[in-house]
Amino acid sequence: MTVTNTPVDNGVNVDALLGVRTALADTPEIAQFQWRATCSWVRGTHSRSSVDTFYGFGGEQQHKTTFTYDADHPLAFAAEDNGVTPVEYVLVALASCLTAGVAAVAQQREIQLHSVRATVEAEMDLHGILGADPEIRNGFSGVKVTYAIDADAPREEIRALVAQSQKRSAVYDVLTNPTYVTVDLA
Repeated sequence: MTVTNTPVDNGVNVDALLGVRTALADTPEIAQFQWRATCSWVRGTHSRSSVDTFYGFGGEQQHKTTFTYDADHPLAFAAEDNGVTPVEYVLVALASCLTAGVAAVAQQREIQLHSVRATVEAEMDLHGILGADPEIRNGFSGVKVTYAIDADAPREEIRALVAQSQKRSAVYDVLTNPTYVTVDLA
């Protein structure tokens, strides 16, 4: 019997990522990034955001296209439901960041992924955001991420993938640690 060792391909260029990490050690100033989004009001609670440029690697960078995102509130909130709610974008960001990490870590550990699905749920009491009860916070009271992962690895190794992804996730960090935010008028 002949055993063929098929290389793992989850679509992540780990060599390039590790190359960036090495370059950052040699020139730490290129690690300073500024991410940007611009949001314009459309009508009612509907807004449209765009993402085009960012600063990083020592200079201005541009995405290959301008990405646009509509946000609104659902019909149940007497809105027009022209997009997901802003808090749902937070859930999308968390799921996307963690899932990208799962893929990258799996590639580095030579674990072939077949499917990865994250379900993200967040609890919120509207009394806070509506100003009905000042004791209730405006945001989430809790967030739960549940993964269903099919991969060529034992459950313990898959659990370790998820744990490492969580450890390195920028969005997870933003949600779980205080972040200084200023809001000003131009």
